[in-house]
Amino acid sequence: MAGNGATFKQKTVQTILQKNFKDEKTKVNSDALVLVGEVLRVFVAEAASRAASQAKKDASDEVTIDYFEKILPQLMLDM
Repeated sequence: MAGNGATFKQKTVQTILQKNFKDEKTKVNSDALVLVGEVLRVFVAEAASRAASQAKKDASDEVTIDYFEKILPQLMLDM
């Protein structure tokens, strides 16, 4: 969705999906790719927001991978 920050290219989304299909001949239509891309965008934005909040709680000016590791378990449960 244009104007809502970063997006994922459809080819990238398709590649991610196809790596997890059992049958390599499985196809995904463009509407499904757009939808999965939007879900990925929201997921990544939420992860970044939570990691930034965690860094702020720890009075850090920098969001490092450690903050993502702290928020990841709860983020996965919230899915």
